[in-house]
Amino acid sequence: MISVFILFLKIFAGMPLLALVVLLALLFEGADRIVNAKMQRRYGPPLLQPVYDILKLMGKENIVPRRASRFFFMTAPWLTLVTTLMIFLYIPTGSFPPVLGTEGDMVLIVYLLAMSGLLMAVGGFASGNPLASIGAGREITLMMSYEFPLAIVVCTMAWVAHRLGLPGEPFSLEPFAAVSVWKAVGKTGVMGLICLFLSLVLVVPGELGKGPMDIPEAKTEILDGLIIEYSGVNLALFKLTFALRSFAMATFMTALFVPVSLGSLLGVSGFIVAIFDFIFFWAKVLVVQMIFVTLMRTMFGRLKIWQASQFYIMKVAGLSIAGMILLSIDVIAR
Repeated sequence: MISVFILFLKIFAGMPLLALVVLLALLFEGADRIVNAKMQRRYGPPLLQPVYDILKLMGKENIVPRRASRFFFMTAPWLTLVTTLMIFLYIPTGSFPPVLGTEGDMVLIVYLLAMSGLLMAVGGFASGNPLASIGAGREITLMMSYEFPLAIVVCTMAWVAHRLGLPGEPFSLEPFAAVSVWKAVGKTGVMGLICLFLSLVLVVPGELGKGPMDIPEAKTEILDGLIIEYSGVNLALFKLTFALRSFAMATFMTALFVPVSLGSLLGVSGFIVAIFDFIFFWAKVLVVQMIFVTLMRTMFGRLKIWQASQFYIMKVAGLSIAGMILLSIDVIAR
């Protein structure tokens, strides 16, 4: 009973962080649209356009299709949003530890990402629309394809943290936030880390359904796919979830592979430094999102679902296995 109370107390304490995350996710989504438009020589929308879109949709009516399964159709957007928000409670932000840090944070983050995609697919299937069912099927196919290389990246990084004796639990993100894994391995290990980092970068479009992996919601093929029947508040929740998923992946990549902090660079510590380090962390997340989300979705065209699945199962999985082998050789030889 006490542990449950402590859990709810921690979640309540994390509410300001979640409010900040929602605001930053929408602002970063606005920056994403601006950069995307500038790269295509367009003016683009204002920075706060995602906020305006969400507020406008919040004032619209929720319409439930006649053939929809009402319970699953209505609950899917809420559960998807809550599941995505939970990810941020397990990621350390700068010098501050995660709100709900445990022994298996990275595994839980992978499952929460998968669950949010699965819940979106449930909403698509529950709508009763054939186009939404096609989009939901594509979402599940894509998810099954990129989960394997993503699992290899997470398990390999945890094994490296355990073998190198990094402080903290191996499957937690705190060891990687405290000690730069890039400095803890040799040249072969650095090559392996590069392979794993590139694998994670290539997983991002599939996880977010953007750029070459804009397949489940392809507007020109299946008219928004799995969210075609959603409107009003439910559609606003899905739009917010899409922005949060992009933000979550960028935050996860930053915490795992870009652990540079102001405190370590300056060799100082303290509460004031931790505050500046907190701000610096979100600046790093913005850079990561602009480079590995915005640029990729702008530069590449959409793949077909079988091409995307083959790409992840064959090429990205092979790259992640190569990184695992290189890191294993480096760590075992030490």
